[in-house]
Amino acid sequence: MAITAQDVNKLRQMTGAGMMDCKKALTEAEGDFEKAVDILRKKGQKVSASRADRETKEGVVVTRVAENGAKGILLSLTCETDFVAKNEEFGAFANTLIDMAVANNASSKEDILALPFENITVAEKIVEMTGKIGEKIEISHYEVISAEKVVPYIHSNGKLGVLVGLVNTSGADVEDAGKDVAMQIAAMNPVAVDKDGVDASMIEREIEIGKEQARAEGKPEEMLEKIAMGKLQKFYKENTLLSQQFVKDNSKSIAQYLDGVTKGLTVNTFKRISIG
Repeated sequence: MAITAQDVNKLRQMTGAGMMDCKKALTEAEGDFEKAVDILRKKGQKVSASRADRETKEGVVVTRVAENGAKGILLSLTCETDFVAKNEEFGAFANTLIDMAVANNASSKEDILALPFENITVAEKIVEMTGKIGEKIEISHYEVISAEKVVPYIHSNGKLGVLVGLVNTSGADVEDAGKDVAMQIAAMNPVAVDKDGVDASMIEREIEIGKEQARAEGKPEEMLEKIAMGKLQKFYKENTLLSQQFVKDNSKSIAQYLDGVTKGLTVNTFKRISIG
């Protein structure tokens, strides 16, 4: 049967697929729209499979915080090129996903992928979009934190996001302080809130590096452990959030800055997502 321009346009509106893809799908389906939609979905699965090993180094980070300010989430939707990342539909999809995550109290990326999206799942919708756009698309990170006060920050390029959890707020307005700390995390990328939060394997690695550096400098073997532990303390100071110098006033640490905002104010957790 003859496929009309109206038929092609109708299928495009239904699926968002390209004009030639819609025309080919309708021709193959002999004008049956349901079959044509299935053909386009299968094409998406093939494209998705063929691009499974591609790296997704572009995309957007989006965030939401609960109305009471006690819970925040970060989500990154990634793709292969900046061109796609800046596409309005791509950004809208990322925001739809995070709104769905909030509405369904999703605790993980897998929870989001399993959610219903129209008449399919989110995972299937991502495959469909991969086929439509021709690039690998994925939810690369999903983070959730809780605290007395959660403050979000998204960098101007949209590819870096931070959530900071503040405690001991004593009812004070700590939004600006939270933003300051979130920007600190964005810029300085600390490995943990404090030294107690540093992974044991990272500590072991830093001690070994410290020993090797001292050995290379010709220090006596019996001094290596002590020198390495001194270097570890410096590592803590430079790489754990509360011990870092505050970038807006390097006469203070982050811990001192927060305590100056309101007595006892501190950070109990943070999350940072960066694309690229």
